[in-house]
Amino acid sequence: MIFGGAMAIFEGIAAIAEDDLFLQTRHYVFEFSLAGWGWVHLVLGIVLVIAGCAVLGGALWGRFFGVLVAGLGALANFLWVPYYPLWALALVAINVFIVWALCMGMHREAHDG
Repeated sequence: MIFGGAMAIFEGIAAIAEDDLFLQTRHYVFEFSLAGWGWVHLVLGIVLVIAGCAVLGGALWGRFFGVLVAGLGALANFLWVPYYPLWALALVAINVFIVWALCMGMHREAHDG
């Protein structure tokens, strides 16, 4: 989660700086400014890193919160695909893996307990 959050933070910083890496699409349904998308990814990345630190600290709320934030991150990156497809799809895969890992961890703890 911390790695996925760090990648989202870097993605957000690059978008806020309006780097030349990103495509400028027209007539996209979820069309925000590039800086607007950058702030979305920056905030989600910071929150994902915080949730990852909570999970490493053993907090149960961190797992539930991590599932929520990683799900939102996957959705945000899915909507980000027209701007930077390869990076967005990589982060969608990472966030889906995070959700799967957190849910499997909760499932094993419930089964063992």
